[in-house]
Amino acid sequence: MILKQIKICNFKNIGEARLEFSPKVNGLLGNNGMGKSNLLDAIYYLSFCKSFSGMTDSMLLRRGEEFMMVQGSYVRRGLDEEVSIGLNKGRRKSLRRQGKEYQRLSAHIGAFPLVMSSPEDIELIRGASDCRRRLMDMVISQSDHLYLDELIRYGRSLEQRNKLLRDGVVDHNLYLAVEMAMDRAAAYIHSARARWVERLTDIFQSYYEAVAGSGEKVSLTYDSSLNSPGSSMTSLLDGARRHDELLRHTSVGPHRDDIEMLIDGMPMRRAASQGQCKTYSIALRLAQYDFLRSTLEGMKPILLLDDIFDKLDASRVERIMEVVTRPGFGQIFVTDTNRTHLDEIMSHTAGDYALWHVSDGKFNPLSH
Repeated sequence: MILKQIKICNFKNIGEARLEFSPKVNGLLGNNGMGKSNLLDAIYYLSFCKSFSGMTDSMLLRRGEEFMMVQGSYVRRGLDEEVSIGLNKGRRKSLRRQGKEYQRLSAHIGAFPLVMSSPEDIELIRGASDCRRRLMDMVISQSDHLYLDELIRYGRSLEQRNKLLRDGVVDHNLYLAVEMAMDRAAAYIHSARARWVERLTDIFQSYYEAVAGSGEKVSLTYDSSLNSPGSSMTSLLDGARRHDELLRHTSVGPHRDDIEMLIDGMPMRRAASQGQCKTYSIALRLAQYDFLRSTLEGMKPILLLDDIFDKLDASRVERIMEVVTRPGFGQIFVTDTNRTHLDEIMSHTAGDYALWHVSDGKFNPLSH
């Protein structure tokens, strides 16, 4: 899949932009805060209908403006396709594909697959468990629409059960109806996550070695209250009922799942250096890319690499360049403050690249 062109109006600090992209590597050079990451976020927005930064839609509007539009022209499975997202201040955003508006935004997830690596990925290692659950949900949802449906169903049922607990409801039949829906959804979610973590671990080790150039062993362990043989959401909820009534919220289930990240058998968050954390998170994103590519019947996701060279030594930078310019990877977008890094990565592409200097939300093409 290739993003041929993007048109942006009033997205973050980008007032107006129209860029034609290389099908292989696209580099964005400039100081921090100039708009490089904002362009990547606009591309991300076209795939996921939300900002990678976690900002609300209203916060994405350029200061003082009432309207925002991001429009992308793609080649997807050999066909030209167009996706656009428009937002008027105070109103619901509109997502269109080939001019037809989606009724459910969730139906769009996975149609235009994408992987993004950014400095914020350190939170995958050192942040709270919800960061790692979002990782699982984002990746699996792009390759399994039933998973996303079950995730939405579980979330709604969880909200209903928590409301019953907050309101002090004691009617067993009300709980039973909600918990049956939770049980069905939780079984699917748990199974999909367990399979994904197991599969990703095998891919992950090879990418870590490729980037780190060392024999360190990395692994991922899925931590879930449903891991015990024979356990079910119903039995977990029954066992936790009295505790949950006191807490007034649901304390067990997939919404509490986590991934334990290990290096040489030790938890990353305690044992790893800053450089190891950076390498670990980048390798994790590359493994995520590999997983999606293998499950999407040959369609290569877009890869966004935001400021990935910071805090890495020259040898690791070189190895990352070698990995992402292999034939198995498709279209890539890279940001950096250092042209030397970008020129080096471009040198691996046989001249098939585009490069811009970014300043105050404006994009000026640079010669090769």
